[in-house]
Amino acid sequence: MHPVAIPVSWTGIIRTGRGVDGAATLKIDRHGRAKILSLQEIQLLFSEGVDSLRDKALFAVMLYTACRVNEAVTLLKRDVYDAKGKVRAKIIFRKGNTKGKLATRAIPVIQELRVRLQAYKPRDDSPWLFPGNADHSRANNHLHRDSALWILRVACKKIGVEGISSHSFRRTALTSMSNAGIPLRVIQEISGHRTLDELYKYLEVREDQVLGAVSSLALLAPVESDDFGKPKLVEVTDNSVKKRH
Repeated sequence: MHPVAIPVSWTGIIRTGRGVDGAATLKIDRHGRAKILSLQEIQLLFSEGVDSLRDKALFAVMLYTACRVNEAVTLLKRDVYDAKGKVRAKIIFRKGNTKGKLATRAIPVIQELRVRLQAYKPRDDSPWLFPGNADHSRANNHLHRDSALWILRVACKKIGVEGISSHSFRRTALTSMSNAGIPLRVIQEISGHRTLDELYKYLEVREDQVLGAVSSLALLAPVESDDFGKPKLVEVTDNSVKKRH
Protein backbone atom coordinates (compact mmCIF):
# COMPACT_ATOMS: atom_id res chain seq x y z
CA MET A 1 0.00 0.00 0.00
CA HIS A 2 1.41 3.36 -1.03
CA PRO A 3 1.90 6.01 1.67
CA VAL A 4 -0.58 8.83 1.48
CA ALA A 5 0.90 12.27 1.06
CA ILE A 6 -0.70 14.89 3.27
CA PRO A 7 -0.36 18.52 2.21
CA VAL A 8 1.13 20.67 4.93
CA SER A 9 0.06 24.27 5.26
CA TRP A 10 2.94 26.64 5.82
CA THR A 11 3.97 30.25 5.88
CA GLY A 12 7.57 30.64 4.89
CA ILE A 13 8.83 27.39 6.44
CA ILE A 14 10.13 24.30 4.66
CA ARG A 15 7.51 21.64 4.07
CA THR A 16 8.35 18.12 5.08
CA GLY A 17 5.70 16.39 2.96
CA ARG A 18 5.17 13.57 5.45
CA GLY A 19 2.71 10.71 5.35
CA VAL A 20 0.17 9.46 7.87
CA ASP A 21 2.87 7.63 9.86
CA GLY A 22 5.06 10.75 10.12
CA ALA A 23 7.69 9.41 7.71
CA ALA A 24 8.72 11.30 4.60
CA THR A 25 6.72 10.06 1.61
CA LEU A 26 8.89 8.40 -1.02
CA LYS A 27 8.42 8.52 -4.73
CA ILE A 28 6.98 5.17 -5.84
CA ASP A 29 5.74 4.67 -9.41
CA ARG A 30 6.10 8.42 -9.98
CA HIS A 31 3.99 9.29 -6.93
CA GLY A 32 5.28 11.04 -3.81
CA ARG A 33 8.54 12.93 -3.42
CA ALA A 34 12.00 11.99 -4.62
CA LYS A 35 14.06 10.39 -1.88
CA ILE A 36 16.94 12.25 -0.24
CA LEU A 37 20.00 10.06 -0.70
CA SER A 38 22.06 8.94 2.28
CA LEU A 39 25.84 8.71 2.05
CA GLN A 40 25.55 4.93 1.99
CA GLU A 41 23.08 5.02 -0.92
CA ILE A 42 25.31 7.41 -2.86
CA GLN A 43 28.21 5.05 -2.31
CA LEU A 44 26.15 2.07 -3.51
CA LEU A 45 24.93 3.90 -6.61
CA PHE A 46 28.44 4.76 -7.73
CA SER A 47 30.17 1.54 -6.70
CA GLU A 48 27.54 -1.10 -7.45
CA GLY A 49 24.63 0.57 -9.24
CA VAL A 50 26.45 1.46 -12.46
CA ASP A 51 29.64 0.24 -14.10
CA SER A 52 30.28 2.59 -17.00
CA LEU A 53 32.27 5.79 -16.55
CA ARG A 54 29.62 7.62 -18.56
CA ASP A 55 26.83 6.71 -16.13
CA LYS A 56 28.98 7.58 -13.12
CA ALA A 57 29.80 10.94 -14.70
CA LEU A 58 26.11 11.52 -15.40
CA PHE A 59 25.14 10.83 -11.80
CA ALA A 60 28.01 12.99 -10.54
CA VAL A 61 26.97 15.96 -12.69
CA MET A 62 23.41 15.79 -11.33
CA LEU A 63 24.54 15.37 -7.72
CA TYR A 64 27.41 17.87 -7.55
CA THR A 65 25.75 20.66 -9.55
CA ALA A 66 22.15 20.10 -8.36
CA CYS A 67 21.00 20.26 -11.97
CA ARG A 68 17.92 18.69 -13.54
CA VAL A 69 18.27 15.55 -15.65
CA ASN A 70 17.43 17.40 -18.87
CA GLU A 71 20.08 20.03 -18.09
CA ALA A 72 22.64 17.25 -17.62
CA VAL A 73 21.94 15.31 -20.81
CA THR A 74 21.92 18.45 -22.99
CA LEU A 75 25.40 19.58 -21.91
CA LEU A 76 27.91 20.07 -24.70
CA LYS A 77 31.49 18.91 -24.30
CA ARG A 78 32.69 22.51 -24.62
CA ASP A 79 30.44 23.42 -21.66
CA VAL A 80 32.57 21.11 -19.51
CA TYR A 81 36.01 20.75 -21.15
CA ASP A 82 38.30 23.41 -22.58
CA ALA A 83 40.06 23.22 -25.97
CA LYS A 84 42.80 21.05 -24.44
CA GLY A 85 40.32 18.58 -23.02
CA LYS A 86 40.76 19.71 -19.44
CA VAL A 87 37.77 20.06 -17.13
CA ARG A 88 36.77 23.69 -16.80
CA ALA A 89 36.57 25.46 -13.46
CA LYS A 90 32.83 25.88 -14.00
CA ILE A 91 30.18 23.92 -15.91
CA ILE A 92 27.95 26.05 -18.11
CA PHE A 93 24.23 25.25 -18.18
CA ARG A 94 22.90 27.17 -21.14
CA LYS A 95 19.74 29.22 -20.78
CA GLY A 96 18.01 27.40 -23.63
CA ASN A 97 18.33 24.05 -21.85
CA THR A 98 17.18 25.19 -18.40
CA LYS A 99 13.62 24.85 -17.16
CA GLY A 100 11.70 27.92 -18.23
CA LYS A 101 14.78 29.12 -20.12
CA LEU A 102 15.34 31.68 -17.36
CA ALA A 103 19.09 32.18 -17.31
CA THR A 104 22.46 30.58 -18.01
CA ARG A 105 24.11 29.16 -14.89
CA ALA A 106 27.82 28.59 -14.24
CA ILE A 107 28.40 26.08 -11.45
CA PRO A 108 31.89 25.57 -9.96
CA VAL A 109 33.34 22.07 -10.38
CA ILE A 110 34.33 20.54 -7.05
CA GLN A 111 37.06 17.91 -6.87
CA GLU A 112 34.65 14.98 -6.53
CA LEU A 113 33.01 15.91 -9.82
CA ARG A 114 36.28 16.75 -11.53
CA VAL A 115 37.60 13.24 -10.84
CA ARG A 116 34.55 11.67 -12.52
CA LEU A 117 34.73 13.96 -15.53
CA GLN A 118 38.46 13.38 -15.98
CA ALA A 119 37.97 9.61 -15.90
CA TYR A 120 35.12 9.79 -18.43
CA LYS A 121 36.01 10.25 -22.11
CA PRO A 122 33.09 11.36 -24.32
CA ARG A 123 32.97 10.12 -27.91
CA ASP A 124 35.15 12.11 -30.27
CA ASP A 125 32.54 12.09 -33.05
CA SER A 126 29.86 13.87 -30.99
CA PRO A 127 29.62 17.40 -29.58
CA TRP A 128 27.50 16.19 -26.66
CA LEU A 129 28.88 15.39 -23.22
CA PHE A 130 26.53 12.43 -23.03
CA PRO A 131 25.79 11.32 -26.61
CA GLY A 132 23.24 8.69 -27.49
CA ASN A 133 24.48 5.13 -27.97
CA ALA A 134 26.51 4.76 -31.16
CA ASP A 135 24.31 1.94 -32.49
CA HIS A 136 21.05 3.72 -31.63
CA SER A 137 18.86 6.09 -33.61
CA ARG A 138 20.05 8.91 -31.35
CA ALA A 139 23.71 8.28 -32.13
CA ASN A 140 24.06 11.84 -33.46
CA ASN A 141 22.09 13.40 -30.62
CA HIS A 142 22.43 13.60 -26.85
CA LEU A 143 21.35 10.87 -24.46
CA HIS A 144 17.58 11.08 -24.12
CA ARG A 145 16.14 12.13 -20.77
CA ASP A 146 14.11 8.92 -20.59
CA SER A 147 17.25 6.86 -21.19
CA ALA A 148 18.94 8.60 -18.26
CA LEU A 149 15.93 7.83 -16.08
CA TRP A 150 16.02 4.19 -17.19
CA ILE A 151 19.71 3.96 -16.26
CA LEU A 152 18.89 5.28 -12.79
CA ARG A 153 15.93 2.91 -12.33
CA VAL A 154 18.07 -0.09 -13.26
CA ALA A 155 20.80 1.06 -10.87
CA CYS A 156 18.33 1.49 -8.00
CA LYS A 157 16.83 -1.93 -8.61
CA LYS A 158 20.32 -3.41 -8.63
CA ILE A 159 21.17 -2.01 -5.19
CA GLY A 160 17.67 -2.56 -3.81
CA VAL A 161 16.67 1.04 -3.05
CA GLU A 162 13.19 2.47 -3.65
CA GLY A 163 11.98 6.04 -3.91
CA ILE A 164 14.94 7.41 -5.88
CA SER A 165 14.30 9.48 -9.00
CA SER A 166 16.40 11.88 -11.03
CA HIS A 167 15.22 14.64 -8.66
CA SER A 168 16.83 12.76 -5.77
CA PHE A 169 20.25 14.05 -6.80
CA ARG A 170 18.93 17.61 -6.96
CA ARG A 171 17.00 17.39 -3.68
CA THR A 172 19.95 15.76 -1.95
CA ALA A 173 22.38 18.46 -3.09
CA LEU A 174 20.12 21.39 -2.23
CA THR A 175 19.12 19.96 1.15
CA SER A 176 22.75 19.21 1.99
CA MET A 177 23.72 22.82 1.28
CA SER A 178 20.82 24.10 3.35
CA ASN A 179 21.78 21.85 6.27
CA ALA A 180 25.34 23.17 6.01
CA GLY A 181 24.02 26.66 6.68
CA ILE A 182 24.46 28.03 3.14
CA PRO A 183 22.15 31.05 2.70
CA LEU A 184 19.06 30.22 0.67
CA ARG A 185 19.75 33.07 -1.73
CA VAL A 186 23.09 31.47 -2.61
CA ILE A 187 21.47 28.04 -3.02
CA GLN A 188 18.88 29.63 -5.30
CA GLU A 189 21.68 30.93 -7.51
CA ILE A 190 22.92 27.35 -7.91
CA SER A 191 19.54 25.69 -8.33
CA GLY A 192 18.20 28.21 -10.82
CA HIS A 193 14.81 28.50 -9.14
CA ARG A 194 12.91 31.64 -9.97
CA THR A 195 11.80 32.24 -6.38
CA LEU A 196 12.74 31.05 -2.90
CA ASP A 197 9.22 29.67 -2.63
CA GLU A 198 10.02 27.20 -5.42
CA LEU A 199 13.30 26.29 -3.75
CA TYR A 200 11.61 25.50 -0.43
CA LYS A 201 9.79 22.58 -2.08
CA TYR A 202 13.09 20.81 -2.71
CA LEU A 203 14.41 21.07 0.82
CA GLU A 204 13.69 18.38 3.38
CA VAL A 205 13.58 18.74 7.14
CA ARG A 206 14.82 15.76 9.15
CA GLU A 207 13.11 14.58 12.33
CA ASP A 208 16.25 15.28 14.37
CA GLN A 209 16.28 18.86 13.07
CA VAL A 210 12.67 19.36 14.16
CA LEU A 211 13.52 17.90 17.58
CA GLY A 212 16.57 20.14 17.85
CA ALA A 213 14.53 23.21 16.92
CA VAL A 214 11.83 22.45 19.49
CA SER A 215 14.45 21.59 22.13
CA SER A 216 15.95 25.04 21.71
CA LEU A 217 12.73 26.46 23.16
CA ALA A 218 13.93 25.25 26.55
CA LEU A 219 15.86 28.53 26.67
CA LEU A 220 12.51 30.26 27.07
CA ALA A 221 11.64 28.34 30.25
CA PRO A 222 10.96 30.75 33.16
CA VAL A 223 13.12 30.51 36.23
CA GLU A 224 11.24 29.39 39.34
CA SER A 225 10.08 32.33 41.47
CA ASP A 226 11.73 30.82 44.51
CA ASP A 227 15.05 31.85 43.01
CA PHE A 228 14.12 35.52 43.07
CA GLY A 229 12.80 37.89 45.68
CA LYS A 230 14.05 35.97 48.69
CA PRO A 231 15.50 38.19 51.41
CA LYS A 232 19.12 37.43 52.01
CA LEU A 233 20.37 37.04 55.57
CA VAL A 234 23.59 38.92 56.19
CA GLU A 235 25.63 37.97 59.17
CA VAL A 236 26.81 40.99 61.12
CA THR A 237 29.87 40.61 63.30
CA ASP A 238 31.55 42.94 65.71
CA ASN A 239 34.47 43.36 63.32
CA SER A 240 32.21 44.37 60.40
CA VAL A 241 30.53 46.99 62.53
CA LYS A 242 33.85 48.42 63.68
CA LYS A 243 35.11 48.67 60.10
CA ARG A 244 32.12 50.78 59.11
CA HIS A 245 32.95 53.24 61.79
